[in-house]
Amino acid sequence: MMASIQKNNEKLDLAPKKFNMWIFIFTSSMFFAALTSGFIVYSGGKGHGLNVIMPSAFMYSTAVIILSSGTLYLAQKAAKNLQFGVQQLYLWLTFALGAAFFAIQVYGWYVLTYKMNVYLTDPNASRSFVYIFTGMHLIHIIAGLLLILNTLIGSYRNIPQVRNIFKMELTSIFWHFVGIIWIYLYVFLLLNQN
Repeated sequence: MMASIQKNNEKLDLAPKKFNMWIFIFTSSMFFAALTSGFIVYSGGKGHGLNVIMPSAFMYSTAVIILSSGTLYLAQKAAKNLQFGVQQLYLWLTFALGAAFFAIQVYGWYVLTYKMNVYLTDPNASRSFVYIFTGMHLIHIIAGLLLILNTLIGSYRNIPQVRNIFKMELTSIFWHFVGIIWIYLYVFLLLNQN
């Protein structure tokens, strides 16, 4: 009886946090929509096209983030089946893939800057948008990595299963959102690269 009451209280306490996550995702979506709209308006002017082929590093990072969504899905599935060792393994893999995504993106900046001569402070602001898109996305990646670490730490501390599942759910929602946003940005940049 007492465990049931505690479980219900925990669920009630967790609902606002989930709502806040959805609000954050909505506002972030609107933010990226505003950035891409700004790009479209600016690049519509004469001589303001991007005129840059995206570095292949961005294609590789896309594959990495898709793979990381798969490993996070497997971690969530393991958590629901009470396979905590498997959950931790897939969370570590997801974290490593997220860190790899970050590193590949930074390498993409290196290629843009030093091999393609595309700079953040380029006279053609369309080119600057590439750094803004990817930079703002990397800030979201850092937040996602922190969420994954928080969930991982909770799994080692043997927190109540309700909280473990909840943390997995919030982390999954955010990480999959970050993956979808990257795919959107990458396809958008590919369609506008010339």
